[in-house]
Amino acid sequence: MMSSSSFRFKLLLPIVFGCLMTASAGNFWNDVDITWGDGRGKILDNGQFLTLSLDKASGSGFQSKNQYLFGKFDMQLKLVPGNSAGTVTTFYMKSPGSTWDEIDFEFLGNLSGDPYILHTNVFSQGKGNKEQQFYLWFDPTADFHTYSILWNPERIIFSVDDTPIREFKNMESKGVTYPKSQPMRIYSSLWNADDWATRGGLVKTDWSQAPFTASYRNFNTNGCVWPNEASSCTPTSQSSASDNNSWLTQELDSTSQQKMQWVQKNYMIYNYCADIKRFPQGLPSECNVS
Repeated sequence: MMSSSSFRFKLLLPIVFGCLMTASAGNFWNDVDITWGDGRGKILDNGQFLTLSLDKASGSGFQSKNQYLFGKFDMQLKLVPGNSAGTVTTFYMKSPGSTWDEIDFEFLGNLSGDPYILHTNVFSQGKGNKEQQFYLWFDPTADFHTYSILWNPERIIFSVDDTPIREFKNMESKGVTYPKSQPMRIYSSLWNADDWATRGGLVKTDWSQAPFTASYRNFNTNGCVWPNEASSCTPTSQSSASDNNSWLTQELDSTSQQKMQWVQKNYMIYNYCADIKRFPQGLPSECNVS
């Protein structure tokens, strides 16, 4: 008998293979457009390096030129150093419209010496409220670290330096909506959110520290570009199917699950699935699935 997950995957294959499957070790000039900030976003070093900055007048941001329906997406970031209270740096995916899908990394700034908070969330059909937050086990302002989103028909995996920190599974069989049919662009931004970002808005942005700057490099995409004139995104060879496109069916093995459990035990500071006060009528249905 075919499992429900296998059945869902087979249903999605025509959608996935209606687009062009590509892998790209990116050049920012080719891969993104700086969409706002009036010059505060800059592409440097022949497209190998990008910076976003924030001052009292404005922040800045960029978006990918392509839309994707599933894939694995890596970005190396070095966050705003020093007193970054009130600032938020983001790396996320989002579809347009009022019933959008979204997969979020948000980095909430801090007072100098305090840890950054890494905020994650998943939206489907315009509904989110699936937050998990973590401290990081390193100083994200001292060097570049790799933040990754793996999104396939069965799961979303958030990873930091190849260590998974969160998995959100497709549980449509339990009545939980899952982002699977709306292509998304990749976005990043640096902006002021001192009404909520640091200690619930108690700590405001110190504009004497401006401009605040976040740095980016090694943007890698391995996914399905949508739309595309190509009639198929079937891999060109068996080797490419097994190597380049393993993300399409990837899941966490036992070693990866242990790594994720280590992170969640030692560094998770908020999990919506444990917030009984927030959901007095009962936790969301996906929280009751092991």
